[in-house]
Amino acid sequence: MSELIHRKLACGIEFGAVPLPNRHVVSFQIMVLAGAATDPEEKLGLSRLLEQTLDKGTASYSGQQLLDEFDAIGASHSSGAGLETATFSCTVLPEHFKRAVELHAEILRNATLPKDAFDVNVQLSLQELEALQDDPQSLMDKLISPQSFGPTLGRHPLGEAETISRIDHKDLDSHHKRYYACGRMLTAVSGAIDSAEASEIFEEAFFGFGHAERDGDRAYDAEFSPGMVHHDKDLEQEHMCLCWPGVEVTHEHYPVQQVLLGVLSGGMSGRLFTEVREKQGLVYWVSAWKETPRGVGRLYLGASTTPERCDQTYRTLLREVDRLAEDLEQEELDRAVTGLVAHTETRGDSTGSRGREMLNNLFHYGYPVPIEEKIRRVQAVTIDDIREYLEAYPRDKLRVMTLGPKALSCD
Repeated sequence: MSELIHRKLACGIEFGAVPLPNRHVVSFQIMVLAGAATDPEEKLGLSRLLEQTLDKGTASYSGQQLLDEFDAIGASHSSGAGLETATFSCTVLPEHFKRAVELHAEILRNATLPKDAFDVNVQLSLQELEALQDDPQSLMDKLISPQSFGPTLGRHPLGEAETISRIDHKDLDSHHKRYYACGRMLTAVSGAIDSAEASEIFEEAFFGFGHAERDGDRAYDAEFSPGMVHHDKDLEQEHMCLCWPGVEVTHEHYPVQQVLLGVLSGGMSGRLFTEVREKQGLVYWVSAWKETPRGVGRLYLGASTTPERCDQTYRTLLREVDRLAEDLEQEELDRAVTGLVAHTETRGDSTGSRGREMLNNLFHYGYPVPIEEKIRRVQAVTIDDIREYLEAYPRDKLRVMTLGPKALSCD
């Protein structure tokens, strides 16, 4: 079983490590509890604008100099702001780990947030929002989220055009001072590094950065609004999305939910692909997935079809969920479990993935959960477990959304 390290640093950062001595690189992620859910209601998009502007200049480096410093140590780095958090990731050779952490501390602690970079990022955000109009699936995700999760968890990280236009440069500085501090940070390190040495490097780089006590560490309230709505849009295809409540990551039935989705949409052998696309030829695209902010879960079915076939596609999607309780076979279950385990032990076993897994565990559970334990839970799922899950979490309350030239005529 993997060795997992977890401790609270004196500076206030929650620290996790996955020592992998046979790897050739070190990967680390820094999570700040500052995402779209922390944005002022009238200035949605602020957290993402801040994340996009942080690395454009600091007290000691210009934006270009920061890029040069990362390139000098061969570091692969990225960042992104989501619904609940902003995350900064880096993979580097072990001998350059300390320098990579120091550069991230420089960005997070000493960002000057140049006004010209902020102005550019505002325009880029507005352009990205406009581009969503030409991406039906992404637009559908944006439109259905408020009905799936409510006004806070249903926010889109980009915000809205009108709220972005209200954000001024001073808002970035105040948001940074309020939300960026050790007490709101989690970090995970994986790879060829000594965990004690890694924790000391983080302690030294971030000591004294804001308050050390955990602040704002809570799950946000979620609201689900059942119903059916159509958004008329001049498209050749009809896009649809169905959503209903599921369970959160920490729930005892979460592994069952994972397997259920694997049966429905686990590659080209999943029921949705074989039954809805291959046998009936109803859809161009079909999938099932989950979204799990902290403390809540939602299940989704999505498809794109012709306007003439949207009613039939809708009924067929629901039938495929309903009949899981009737005719699920052991072979299907085994195939879904094998797919989940294979994904965990292949793509999920990269150095960066192991660190991200640790970070997500700290965020959702508050402590590390060994991958081996998660695999055992998935492998223990039975057909009866799937039936019990479907009975406990029926799809009787649905949020249904269509996007295209034709509304559904069936309830």
